[in-house]
Amino acid sequence: MEAPLEDETPAGALAGIEVPDHGEELKASDEALTLMSSFEPAELQKCVFPDSLVTVSESGRDLGRFSVSVEFARRGQQTCMLLHAQSQGAIDDSPCGTTVTAYLTTDLEVLEEDYHEYVKLEGHSLDKRCHMVQRDGQLVINKVTTVGEEVTKESASYPISVLSGLVTEGSNLLLMRLIALRKKVPEQMTFISFDQGLHIIHTTFSELGLKQLEVGDEMVEVFGVQRIVHSVEDSPTTWQCYFLPNGHLASRVQVGSPVTMRLLQMPSQLEKGFEKIPLLWEGDMQMRSKFLDRKEELKADHASYLRQHPEIRALISDFLQFLLLRKPDDVFQFAREYFLPFASRRPPEPNLTP
Repeated sequence: MEAPLEDETPAGALAGIEVPDHGEELKASDEALTLMSSFEPAELQKCVFPDSLVTVSESGRDLGRFSVSVEFARRGQQTCMLLHAQSQGAIDDSPCGTTVTAYLTTDLEVLEEDYHEYVKLEGHSLDKRCHMVQRDGQLVINKVTTVGEEVTKESASYPISVLSGLVTEGSNLLLMRLIALRKKVPEQMTFISFDQGLHIIHTTFSELGLKQLEVGDEMVEVFGVQRIVHSVEDSPTTWQCYFLPNGHLASRVQVGSPVTMRLLQMPSQLEKGFEKIPLLWEGDMQMRSKFLDRKEELKADHASYLRQHPEIRALISDFLQFLLLRKPDDVFQFAREYFLPFASRRPPEPNLTP
């Protein structure tokens, strides 16, 4: 995880690139702002579950996995929503992936978000990292792009007051869940977002309606939501997502892409409304014996690894002492700043390509 860069550009300015004054910046529609502030705690609670889809090609070839989870969390003294999404796969047999971790208020305002995207090509890799965090009434954004050996760093800062209706890569996924549970997309759903150059742009949501979709061995009714992300320099990007009645993601595709993310089987019986029968393993002597054997096996394996790496105990001990000495409100940020120097000194990974 990248540490925030020094942000010395004026509010809303991107290093080396001109952006419009705040008075000229795009704004979200009143309808979009009303929607974001209308979600009740009970609706947010219904969104607390994981999703897991497979990524397939037009020919049906398995290319990777996509997962997203939402849970309640605390960031410092503030109760918030924690969203984590991850996509992993391969493009022409080259590993690629995207990871998003976002802390959001119950009004879907971004408190902090980390975005990481990579494509590992032989002799030419791409790595993008973007971190945004609220700090002193500003949303501070730092982006690092690495292409091969070339590293480009960009930074921007916007007053929170001009970012009402902001939808990011993280909050977009939760917003879609909430909309799908209501099974209705209001008119004039125009939000703001950031493009690749960190400029403020418009992103719009619209309703695709209901259709039948095959999930596993059955046909189910799904509700569709479309998101169009505009750009200052590039063509708009369109995403189409379809959801089950309970809010689970059933299909996700970028229009024009040969790759589709699909749900292969229906959610568990518990999520479909059936009571889950508990496994009473403690009363089964054979299962209990297997559990205890496995437990001792893991303990021995972990103990052996710790003996081989005594630096682990020293590292954790030093961190805990420093943590208790400083007692920071934001443990997440404190840990990032503490461990980043260790990560930067890590030796490069060996090239295992034969």
